[in-house]
Amino acid sequence: MTDIPAAPLLKDGMARPSGADIRGWLMRGEVGMAVGVIGVILLLILPIPKFLLDLLLAISLVSSVLILMTALMMKRPLDFAIFPTVLLVSTLFRLGLNLASTRLVLSHGHEGHDAAGQVIAAFGSLMMGGSFIIGLIIFAIILVVNFVVITKGSTRIAEVSARFTLDSMPGKQMAIDADLSAGLITEDQAKLRRKELEQESTFFGAMDGASKFVRGDAVAGLIIVFINVIGGILIGVIQHGLPIGDAANTYVQLSVGDGLVTQVPAIIISIAAGFLVSKAGVEGSADKALVSQLATNPVSLGVVAGASAFLAVIPGMPIIPFMALAAGAGFMAWRLGRARLKPQPTEAEIAAAASAGKPKEDVEEPIGTALTIDEVKIELGYSLLSLINDLEGRRLTDQVRALRRSMAQEYGFVMPSVRILDNMRLGTQGYAIRIKEMEAGAGEVRLGQLLAMDPAGRQVELPGEHTKEPAFGLPATWIDESLREEATFRGYTIVDPSTVLTTHLTEILKENMADLLSFAAVQKLLKELDGEEKKLVDELIPTVVTVTTLQRVLQSLLREKVSIRDLAAILEGLAEAAPHTTSVTALVEHVRARLSRQLCWQHRGDDGALPIVTLSPEWEAAFAESLIGQGEDRQLAMAPSRLQDFIRNVRDVFERAAMAGETAVLLTGPMVRPYVRSIIERFRGQTVVMSQNEVHPKARLRTIGTV
Repeated sequence: MTDIPAAPLLKDGMARPSGADIRGWLMRGEVGMAVGVIGVILLLILPIPKFLLDLLLAISLVSSVLILMTALMMKRPLDFAIFPTVLLVSTLFRLGLNLASTRLVLSHGHEGHDAAGQVIAAFGSLMMGGSFIIGLIIFAIILVVNFVVITKGSTRIAEVSARFTLDSMPGKQMAIDADLSAGLITEDQAKLRRKELEQESTFFGAMDGASKFVRGDAVAGLIIVFINVIGGILIGVIQHGLPIGDAANTYVQLSVGDGLVTQVPAIIISIAAGFLVSKAGVEGSADKALVSQLATNPVSLGVVAGASAFLAVIPGMPIIPFMALAAGAGFMAWRLGRARLKPQPTEAEIAAAASAGKPKEDVEEPIGTALTIDEVKIELGYSLLSLINDLEGRRLTDQVRALRRSMAQEYGFVMPSVRILDNMRLGTQGYAIRIKEMEAGAGEVRLGQLLAMDPAGRQVELPGEHTKEPAFGLPATWIDESLREEATFRGYTIVDPSTVLTTHLTEILKENMADLLSFAAVQKLLKELDGEEKKLVDELIPTVVTVTTLQRVLQSLLREKVSIRDLAAILEGLAEAAPHTTSVTALVEHVRARLSRQLCWQHRGDDGALPIVTLSPEWEAAFAESLIGQGEDRQLAMAPSRLQDFIRNVRDVFERAAMAGETAVLLTGPMVRPYVRSIIERFRGQTVVMSQNEVHPKARLRTIGTV
């Protein structure tokens, strides 16, 4: 085996970076960007040779063409969102080249026209045409076109676009929220739209500021050329003894060439900026937009052809170019006119052709679409539609979104999206909440009013419409907004209409959590586990426990309002119990024991202790003796008279506890807990039933009574 030589060490013991390491660092984008910026700064400080200046000027010219072509091919401005940064970097780069070339012009201008490199000499001789006055005029024209026309227009477009984009953001946000609430888009699509909306406003704002770079660059170019001309003539005449005519000719040509070679890339990038900011609202690339909007109207082309022909016959006008344009425009107008004169197929013919070209099964709507149901849906009466876009109070969509987030944190899985739509068959101020298309609750709210409730459960003594609170059935009254202060002074609980509806939705979701936890939702929960916990999933599912069994266990926990957020502990409990039993009831009881800390903390009292009502030994024995069967077939077979006695005793004990202000849990033996709970949930569903195995060793207990 070949030994690999160790990297040499520095004085402090660190390994000296190798050539491969340095190349790897330079290949990283952020390092390359930093090196480029440092290089631009060095251009402002250090002198560079002529051949290097030629290379950098060539890079400036070619990169400006690349930026222009990229801006032309973009389908929308946000596809080139980095353009403001590109504008800043290119401006800094040109200013650095300006300073570097100025240093060469002033220090070596007396040597001849190629003193600052071949690129500047070529631009100077090409643009000046043998006269430095012509060069100055051309340079001034390019500067004016860039500064006054292109850059100023682009800046104004970006400024107005940024202002209108910012003003339209609330309306666009409302449209996104409405589409999300109506189920037209998913949560991920809504996030993407909001991100694009934010990027759009940021982009036009950045373009508004970045355009100032180009304007400043134009002013700086004018000043640099002026300094080069005056300073160069003085240096040539005084320091090098050149005749004033030769000095003026040499230094003016070098200065103008230097100005042109930096202003040409500047005007190209300014044109790119103009294309980018003026393309808002246009779909597709610029070439397709121009062709589709300018060259598709035969009437317009016909007028152009006639105007060109008229100009051609005017005395003194050149005939050939105008007649060529007239012939081309006339031919295009004739072709487009013939295409439009062809009989267009009717809608029936289009439908017949489509049906002939496709199988009949593809034309008909798939029958599977009729089977799709909404998991959770809110139907609103006509007058309640304003709750969706209520700008003065809390919008219903925002409250539903916050509700889904809070329930995910409290119970451990994300509720399905809530679809909100109107239903003309409901009362104008009525609403209905449906779970899997079945009505789970309904009620009415009064817009512009407040629902007042007495925490003690008594009727509110304020003028208004007496009613029942829809979620809990408590006495309540719809009062006018002007009575808010008086109701608050009397200690009443006050809620607005959207909160009434959201509270009702919350209680219905809690009652139906088990039904909403689908097979797909369980699989999603497993996929979102962390890396280490996924190893447990791979060992457990499906060899030891199937996903269906896990779903039944989780549904049983949710049915008793037990959070499944600690999914790792639930899976560990299943891994311990599943090899010994296949009974879902036994698996649930073992998992609940693993969640003892969570259960005791969830139901603790204000003093930190767990208030309990114990089940007497007599009732423990009675339930144990009434169990028949084995495994999943085990059932409770207790005489109806004994069940009535048990129900009466439980109701009496818990009503006395409620009158004392206590919310206790019923503590039973582990063997009978599921069956005691199945009886209690039928007449007192809010009562929590725990077994002795579910009491954490460090939990403090406080006995309220005994059944």
